[in-house]
Amino acid sequence: MNDVEVQGQIGRFIVENFLFGDASAAPSPDQQLVQSGLVDSTGILEIVSFLEESFGIQTADEELAAENFGSIASIAKFVVNKKNGA
Repeated sequence: MNDVEVQGQIGRFIVENFLFGDASAAPSPDQQLVQSGLVDSTGILEIVSFLEESFGIQTADEELAAENFGSIASIAKFVVNKKNGA
């Protein structure tokens, strides 16, 4: 599993759950999700739940930082690192 594959899965989740299936409004991998207003703090928790269920990872409270959950790309990197034991 690599960053690009994970980005695709996260992007699809965001389109389905925050954009009501409107793929034309899908954010770029580097778009800031919270700062752009696309996702709020509750949305981040929904994303965390999706990641934990889909990828079998656990997210500690201290990991809920912008560096890990700021964009699709940063979330994907976080997931890949967790899966690889980093």
